[in-house]
Amino acid sequence: MTYPLRGTVLLAALAFGFSSAAQAQDYVRADCRGQVAPTVLRFDSPEHVRWYKRFWTGDCDHLPFCIPGSPNWNDIVGKLVIRGGPAEQAALLPKACRLGQLIGLEWSRDKKVRRIDTGDLRTFKGMLEKSGDALRGVEQVEVSTRAKLAR
Repeated sequence: MTYPLRGTVLLAALAFGFSSAAQAQDYVRADCRGQVAPTVLRFDSPEHVRWYKRFWTGDCDHLPFCIPGSPNWNDIVGKLVIRGGPAEQAALLPKACRLGQLIGLEWSRDKKVRRIDTGDLRTFKGMLEKSGDALRGVEQVEVSTRAKLAR
């Protein structure tokens, strides 16, 4: 006995999962796209995808209670790369991009389950701005982020 409808539903579900990951790459700044891993993108809902996009771009896409614009991770990475200069770019860019993916995926989840909130984003941004060295700042924020995710 065959179940053709079941196969169609499975294909549709797989296509949605893959297209969400591929689309999530579209709004990540071009120099970060090769640094972030679309295979780790797992979204809980279509709204999770839209908040993740907000994190990277500042675009609210009709999200409730969303404030568009800056800060957004694409802008933050750009400022970090400038601050780090050419000497640090090779080490700084991949770390900053992967950190954005780590923070953004968690922050963009539903408030009931996320372990990183908007207050944490402000704290992280402050840490990055206060650090005398861009690379060290990214590393400090990564340590803080991983500690929050381990809870």
